[in-house]
Amino acid sequence: MPPKYRFQFYKQLHKSAPAIYAEAKKFADEIGLPAALRGNIGLTGAVSSCHALLSAEVARAIETASRKVIENKFLVEEIRELVKDVYGDGFDAAPINTCEAALWVSFDTLVTPPLAGRGPSYRARYLAPLERHLHHQGGYGRPFPPRFKDLFADRGVTAGELGFSGKRLENTDAVFVPMEGARYEIHGIKQHPAVLLGGVDAAETLARLEQTAARHAPFLTAVTSLGYDTPGYGYGERDADGTPLLQKGLARLARDYGVPYIVDNAWGVPFIGADPRKLGADVMVYSMDKAAGAPTVGLIIGREDVLVPIRRALGYHSDRSGAGFSYGKAAYVTNDPGKEALVGLIAALKILRDRPQMMTAPLDRLFAIVQEEFRALPQHFQPDLRICKSLNSLAIEINYENTWKADRPGIPIFTIEDMYAGTNLFQSGMAQMGIIPTIAYDANIFISPGLGTLDPDGHLLETETRLIIRALVGLINITCKHAGVA
Repeated sequence: MPPKYRFQFYKQLHKSAPAIYAEAKKFADEIGLPAALRGNIGLTGAVSSCHALLSAEVARAIETASRKVIENKFLVEEIRELVKDVYGDGFDAAPINTCEAALWVSFDTLVTPPLAGRGPSYRARYLAPLERHLHHQGGYGRPFPPRFKDLFADRGVTAGELGFSGKRLENTDAVFVPMEGARYEIHGIKQHPAVLLGGVDAAETLARLEQTAARHAPFLTAVTSLGYDTPGYGYGERDADGTPLLQKGLARLARDYGVPYIVDNAWGVPFIGADPRKLGADVMVYSMDKAAGAPTVGLIIGREDVLVPIRRALGYHSDRSGAGFSYGKAAYVTNDPGKEALVGLIAALKILRDRPQMMTAPLDRLFAIVQEEFRALPQHFQPDLRICKSLNSLAIEINYENTWKADRPGIPIFTIEDMYAGTNLFQSGMAQMGIIPTIAYDANIFISPGLGTLDPDGHLLETETRLIIRALVGLINITCKHAGVA
């Protein structure tokens, strides 16, 4: 029998961690996970600490360009043209070195108060739904209300209220708004609130956001959210075109107040993923090395007028002499992506524009394998598992928050603080097996191709993929056994 209370449940799991790891290693041997694969394969290439492998096509493009003299301004123009080919002339683009840099530049350019002028500056506030990964899109302002000031204390590798050094911007606050229908229960070995979003009600959440916006109207300078498209991220309610209703409502709210809607779509892909036109996004930022097949590089896509100050800040917009485009040294020269990154970005964007099936075909096959392998979890959990395919992130989401019932616990839920502390047994257990783990916290697991599971031409390596997913399912079963819920 599992313990009576959640803190006891996770205390028991913490004590069982050595036994869980030992059984996980044994299970990896039993299913025949080859030694050559261990440490060289993972459940996703979309984590910042271990990047996906480049396709042969993208790698060739980079290698060829590395021996050519090319002015970066012409590469930026080609990126702009590719984006306009798909989204139209009303949208523009700005490449940058990382997605986090894209967020920083976007917030600092569009959201923070001006520095010039006599007297003290006014304060700015932007709205952020209390959702997953909030330390990114919500990390650029001081938390409001104050009860959230310690929310991110353990995230990242730097101590402090937000867990990051020097990330907050001048005179800027982030107003966090809990989502209606969400559950913020305490879970995990480190005992922090888990962000459980499978039950989010879009209409009620928007009503709450509208009330909050009205209270902060004199200070409101932006609205932000993630750009993901799955129930586990709170975006399960969609219109007939598949666009999340909550994101469309956030865009309307931003328009009502005349402020930009900034969408963090780090684990997303342009062209075949979330469409900024349908969402109503003013700015959408991407980590193009996560799912889109590019080298380490970020991309900002947005409405043409909104992109002008961002492109100026990056030195791309035009020379002061009046030339139509440039590649200068502006305020954010530290975020220059460099020639090889730009070339790789162009190659990846051309695949997404011209041959999207190269990216979607492996996802379709991965979806089938995940569905098959997850049938090995206990039968009483099966009705409450939600397995869905994200075209935006080219990933499979497994959400299991509903396995927890009022009268009994379900599959153990670990938080992002567990991930950073090394107490997320699903992630640390995969590492014990020799498999690079994926994003797996708050009862939500994302699996995508790319880290040793694709051949050089982008085809899914089914045998290898099935093995590591089977290993993950085995680890979950082992952990559930020790938790007393199997």
